[in-house]
Formats: sequence, structure tokens, C-alpha cells
Amino acid sequence: MDHVLVTGGAGYIGSHACKVLRAAGYVPVTYDNLSTGWADAVKFGPFEQGELTDRAALDRVFAEYRPVAVMHFAALSQVGESMREPGLYWHNNVLGSLTLIEAAVAAGCLDFVFSSTCATYGEHDGVVLDEDTPQQPINAYGASKRAIEDMLANFEGSHGLRSVIFRYFNVAGADPDGEVGEFHRPETHLIPLMLEAIDGKRDALTVFGTDYDTPDGTCIRDYVHVMDLVEAHVAGVRWLADGRGSRVFNLGTGTGFSVLEVIEHSRAVTNRPVPYEVGPRRPGDCVKLVSGSVRAARELGWTPGRSELEAMISDAWRWHRTGHYER
Repeated sequence: MDHVLVTGGAGYIGSHACKVLRAAGYVPVTYDNLSTGWADAVKFGPFEQGELTDRAALDRVFAEYRPVAVMHFAALSQVGESMREPGLYWHNNVLGSLTLIEAAVAAGCLDFVFSSTCATYGEHDGVVLDEDTPQQPINAYGASKRAIEDMLANFEGSHGLRSVIFRYFNVAGADPDGEVGEFHRPETHLIPLMLEAIDGKRDALTVFGTDYDTPDGTCIRDYVHVMDLVEAHVAGVRWLADGRGSRVFNLGTGTGFSVLEVIEHSRAVTNRPVPYEVGPRRPGDCVKLVSGSVRAARELGWTPGRSELEAMISDAWRWHRTGHYER
């Protein structure tokens, strides 16, 4: 069986990707420093603990497992933090990715699937974002991801590295089987924060700003189920294995929901009230981010079949109530 190196494979999206890779006949090799991931989430293949900036450790892992592809999720990803401490994002995300890319090229592993973000686009009010929308990030998180995209293009020109880049929107939900799920410390994502408030694990959810230019004054986001998302990543590995060229794909549903709409759907799914309070806007938050994913549907055959908001909340609620990695 072919091996795929999954950086950040102990994290939320990476652990789901490992599950789907295993089901597709690959052996996922998780490389993670456990700064935000969880050892208990590594269930589907070997685990190597290490830093992205540790070239010697990466060289050893490439030599031992000889992966046919890299699936790169490992990154710092908090927008607010990136506004306060941009240096962390340039060091961890950009320098770490450079070290990983150089190690992959040196090992002759030239198929690279990269987890990018819609944050590379920045503010484009009233526009459905597609892959040709200008990239104008407004925070260091988005800027660091755009820099890595540029880096991949540079290494394609110099070393023949092929990449599939996925720019995706708000990821939600959990493995319907309950083997892995979403759990961050500190938690920053809307749906798990809301479920913690519903379950009494926090006093209230904070809604950051109700004065945006949207129908109800709260930010609008496009939510995609984590299982749909990682299916696309496996399709990206196959795309490259079939000899097709580097490509960028947006992953989303094309439908946006405001924060208050998500709260109302959560109340309906759980049949419980959602305690929340209103706070000030967060620096770096965009008003509206909605994807155009026509290219992924047309070229990858990707359909986000589980990405109805009710299904994402239901799967997340089931995971929230039945299992966490915390001990």
C-alpha cells in the first residue's frame, strides 16, 4: 500500500483525512508536534511526532516511509492571533512549509496537496469567490497561506513539484462514525463553541459584531462538512497520481449562513436554547465569505453531499456528547 505523509494528521481536519485515506487504500503517516492536535486522534496509520522546521526529522520520515504524496494541513490558523502576532504565522506556517517542501523535493516526493484557505482572498463584499478572484489577504494567516501557494509554484518551476491547492471556507461537523471529531484547546470555531454553550460548558457564546452590512448584522460564512472536505483531498492525491497538472480548487457549498442563522439551526437540531452575548467586532474578520466551487465539481467530480447545515451540526453534536480527546 502506498504511503501518504499527512502533516497535522493529529488535528481536526488532518485526522479525518487520515481516516478517508485509509479507506481509499493508502497508509496515512501522521507528522504532528501535538501543539494543537491529539495523539488519541491518530488511529489510521503510523505516527511521527516532530516539528515542521526540523529538516533532519523530516528527511528521516521521508526515507523510512517513502510517501507517494504529501498532504499538508499543519499550520497556525487563528485569524485574531495572526493579527496580534504575525511573526508566529510567518515563522510557523511559511518557514515550516518551506522546510517541508525542500525535504519532499530532496526525497523525490513531488505530489503535494496543500490545505489553503479562503482567507487569501480578503474582502470582496457581495462577490461569490472563485479561483480567479484576486488574492488580497487582510490578516497574517491569509497572507502566510498565499505565500505558501507562491512557494509551491516556484518549486514547480525549479524542481517539477506538482500541487493541488484547496482554498476552503468554514469547516464543520465530525466523522459520522464518531471515531474522530473536532476538539481544540482553546476552542475558536463557532459550532463547537456554540455546542459548549448549549451544554453548559461555557456561560455563553460571544457573537463578535452585529453591525455588519448583512441582513441580520452578523458575519456570513460558507460551511462545508469535514468529511466532504477530506474526500476532495483524497481526490487531489489521485489527480496528481494520474499525472494531471497543478491546480487550485475552492471547496464550499456556495451558500452562506450568518452567525445568528447558525445559532437558530443549532437550537432546532439540539432542541435547546443557545445562550449568547454580543461582543465587539474582531480585527481581521471579513463580512462575507461564500465559495464558488464549480471547478471542483466539474474537474474533480466533487459534491459536498453531507454539507447541509443540519447534518454538520448533528454530527458535531453527537461527537461533542460522546467523545473528546481530553483526559
